Amino acid sequence: MNRLALFLPLALFAGLSLVLLLGLDKDPTELPSALVGEPFPEFSLPALQDAESLVSTEDFKGEVVLVNVWATWCFACRIEHPSLNALAEQGVKIVGLNYKDKRKAAKLWLLERGNPYVFNIFDDDGSLGIDLGVYGAPETYLVDAQGLIRHRRVGVVDKRVWHAEFAALYLELTGTAPALGGAQ
Repeated sequence: MNRLALFLPLALFAGLSLVLLLGLDKDPTELPSALVGEPFPEFSLPALQDAESLVSTEDFKGEVVLVNVWATWCFACRIEHPSLNALAEQGVKIVGLNYKDKRKAAKLWLLERGNPYVFNIFDDDGSLGIDLGVYGAPETYLVDAQGLIRHRRVGVVDKRVWHAEFAALYLELTGTAPALGGAQ
């Protein structure tokens, strides 16, 4: 019995190491989402620009939209933002989900960098983020006109990602597909 007690920690360590090693070949941008094919979660939260105004799922039902999770503390969001501005200029409707951020800093961010969003949901406590299964920012969801999540991207949406993951599905849903030529 005493020998078993000596080898048990070693066996646990070896098992845990094996599990972790098997996970190293996974691409974190390809994290599965249980919500793809499901309705966008119902919510009612304040708008970023006006804390007195509430926004909800009803504000974008009937339209194809990208819902982009972003924050001022997110470095990758700085890289992604020019691409979102370019998409918005080409007519893509983008709803912002300002995630666990400070309202004043987020408003200043949009003032300085441009505002690609039709409106912004202010999710300061992360409740909608939890319902969506958000890992962090940025994340982008393509939501169809019936309110179903059709695609989820964890990480930056740039020109390459737009063409590889979103353009064909966006074309199928809307009949148009912005090229996103200039922004990376």
